[in-house]
Amino acid sequence: MNHAQTGCPGTRQPSQIVICLLALLTVQFAGGATCYRQTVRVDQMPPPQVFSGLPTIEELAEVVNRTDSISQLSSNSVSVEVPTMSNVPRLSATLSVDRPHNFRMRASLPIMLGSGMDMGSNSEAFWFQVPEGMTQTLYYASHEQFRNLPIRSVLPVDPTWIGDALGLVHIDTREVVEGPLLRTDGRLEVRTMVPMSDGLHSRVCIIEPTAGYVTDQMLYGPDGRMIAAASGSNHRYYPEQKCALPHRVQLRLLPTEGPPLELKLDIGNYVINQLISGDPKLFAMPQDAPRKIDLSSLGRPVDPPGYSGQTAPSSPQSSPRTAMLPYR
Repeated sequence: MNHAQTGCPGTRQPSQIVICLLALLTVQFAGGATCYRQTVRVDQMPPPQVFSGLPTIEELAEVVNRTDSISQLSSNSVSVEVPTMSNVPRLSATLSVDRPHNFRMRASLPIMLGSGMDMGSNSEAFWFQVPEGMTQTLYYASHEQFRNLPIRSVLPVDPTWIGDALGLVHIDTREVVEGPLLRTDGRLEVRTMVPMSDGLHSRVCIIEPTAGYVTDQMLYGPDGRMIAAASGSNHRYYPEQKCALPHRVQLRLLPTEGPPLELKLDIGNYVINQLISGDPKLFAMPQDAPRKIDLSSLGRPVDPPGYSGQTAPSSPQSSPRTAMLPYR
């Protein structure tokens, strides 16, 4: 990448809202989708039963992977809350998704906080542009750079991983090391090993036992410590895609350094496999910000004013084996 960099990135530390926005970027494909020409209210259609007993991993993966048929999502009715940031109001957002890498979310804020935010990703890089004082700052990094950033200790997952994992889940049977198992809460569990730049991570998927859709996910680092968790609810069934997707998503990131991050998304109506915007530069990084900062130049972030001090709810702790206990 050959992007200009201005300001003083060597000493500048990203604010907590910037880190939260980067976390927002990781949930770029989150949530459910409402068919554009749907005539039947999908929220009144319960998912059909597909399993009457314990399925094989091949049978389960076939049902879960029906979300692979969703390649594009668009919405102008997304709201975002950041419970761990008491001074961040509810955000209203529009977004466009073109898997696997293209994403654009524009979020509006009350006028007191500035002119809004722009978050996006393409095949080469991701970015977020935010108001800071009387000007705008563009933070960016290539996907390759991010894997080696110091900021990974604050944001413990690659932006491209959770985006694909929430709602639009894919299970590769070659990566499955355990499951499906019947949990004590009646749901199913599947454990896979996911290769990442810093080693093998364990991903646990919790699945509704009769309809076969994912309700919860947990990601554990190579040391067995949980670093991220996602929970979906308000699932709707989409007959054309034959899958159910969540319209409420809670995401928790548990970094080794810095405060935990929690995000809640409520998703209204989506357009499936169609982009609302006709902008040919929809997934191009904006270039009009007066200040541009390459995230690979930033040092370790610190806790800024405004952090509420809340901690993440109690959850499975030191070993992914504890995920066999009910997650909620």
